[in-house]
Amino acid sequence: MSDAADAVVVIADRAVTGVPGASAVRGATAVLAVDGAIVLVDDPAAVLADPRAAAARRIDWSGRALVPGTVNTHNHSFQSLLRGIGDDLPFLAWRDRALYRYSPRLDARGMETAALFAFGEMLLHGVTTVCDFYYLNAQGNDNASATIEAARRLGMRIVLARCFYDWDGAPAAYRETIPQAVRHFEELHRHYHDAARQLVSVQPAPHSQHGATPDMIVAGAGCARDAGVPWHIHLAEESYQVDQSLARFGARPLHAVAALPVDMARMIAVHGCWFDAGERALLAERGGSLAYCPGSNMFLGDGVTDLVDLVARGVKVGLGTDGGCSNNRVSVFDEMRMAALLQKVHRTDGQAIDAETCFALGTRTAGAVLRLPVGAIAPGYRCDLVALDLADPSLWPAQALEKNVVYALSPRAITDVVVDGHEVVAARQLRHVELPEIQARVSELTADWIRD
Repeated sequence: MSDAADAVVVIADRAVTGVPGASAVRGATAVLAVDGAIVLVDDPAAVLADPRAAAARRIDWSGRALVPGTVNTHNHSFQSLLRGIGDDLPFLAWRDRALYRYSPRLDARGMETAALFAFGEMLLHGVTTVCDFYYLNAQGNDNASATIEAARRLGMRIVLARCFYDWDGAPAAYRETIPQAVRHFEELHRHYHDAARQLVSVQPAPHSQHGATPDMIVAGAGCARDAGVPWHIHLAEESYQVDQSLARFGARPLHAVAALPVDMARMIAVHGCWFDAGERALLAERGGSLAYCPGSNMFLGDGVTDLVDLVARGVKVGLGTDGGCSNNRVSVFDEMRMAALLQKVHRTDGQAIDAETCFALGTRTAGAVLRLPVGAIAPGYRCDLVALDLADPSLWPAQALEKNVVYALSPRAITDVVVDGHEVVAARQLRHVELPEIQARVSELTADWIRD
């Protein structure tokens, strides 16, 4: 990049800023960003009068509303290749017939193809940041690097949650020793460390209680402490996992992990469908966060996370889609709607949770879970924006814009996407990779896969 500042002004007819309070929904709005960071949000005339806007690139979103880019706090990119394989099966049969059967066939180029597929589709659905919980490491970093490079090619912001996995019942490509996992994490983190723009972040991810021994979990949490980043772990997704934890460790999942020498304030638990009240209280007390995947939890019949109680206790929660073969959608806007409806029906209370809370779970709060300045349209946040076509009937009537985004939005209304101040989707097309290329690569890779 040259020494001159890279400035951009984005102008739209309306905005949902994601900032709590009276300014959450605005009329005509302009955003000024310098070097990818938002520095001013105001009426268009006021922004254009700012000296920093004089030489800025101009993006005109007339007839559209701008909203923060959505944040996907939990995904497995390679699983998009498995969409339609293993559907409608019990959890363990799904795992064995889809994940364990096909994932070992993928090399670094296959991972790049999967990531282009998963992330490209996400961008078209308004996802600007994705956390890819990545466990197909094959005792190295080539696969993870290929995944990161695919995100960079598309222009997407990525957190690579590099897995720590040592259960010998899983495919060999998943497993590492503790020294291998620590060394490879440190190498990947050092190589991609991006303190300025934070387009790439690498965070450790002990897989789960069944996928990682207690020593492996401690090692992953230790790497997070040393790197100053969060760590991720699947917990209490299925009821049988609670039974396993009680049998192996004499404690429910969260209590068993809390008994280890780990910093739970850096922990991002994933799923938590079967956390009881004591575990939810402990998560709040110790400052842990949750990546909540309502679509996947329903698809697999996992159970219902008590989101309402967690939010009431002050736990930071971010929405995630989970993998493309356990949902099978990749839209965080979809997850906002599903989170709200699932909680309402589970509690048989139409007021159990509101649209504004669920919007935050997919934007600003999700960014906070990942420790990234994303998910709101305000100074200090990165300039990640999505344009919604106000002519689309799913957004009518306009005076209910924020609620309509959560409960009614059609994906056809998503027209443009900006990440870090740069257009990555324009007029409903990816800017940097063409869909026919991705389609051809996916078709070639999966042509001989047996679907039964």
